[in-house]
Amino acid sequence: MAKIIDDETLDNVCILAKLSLNEETREKAREDMQKMLDYVEKLNELDTEGVEPLSHIFGDRNVFREDVVTNGDDRDAMLANAPKVKDGQYLVPKTIG
Repeated sequence: MAKIIDDETLDNVCILAKLSLNEETREKAREDMQKMLDYVEKLNELDTEGVEPLSHIFGDRNVFREDVVTNGDDRDAMLANAPKVKDGQYLVPKTIG
């Protein structure tokens, strides 16, 4: 059987989740948490011998490519789109008083 949810464990969960539960709600929460732990414990009964661990159900892998710069450093072309330019930089309105 799974670990029994005691008052200390329930208090810790309430603190972490910032919950304030009355006595009736605490008992319901304790029962629900116990059911969850019992279900997870039941999964330990499954025979997983020879089963490969998965990180995802699909066999897709990340496809990486080389990070190659294609547009170069053409400052004049980039600044041509700016509404205002000063000394080779973007000129933006002051945002802090």
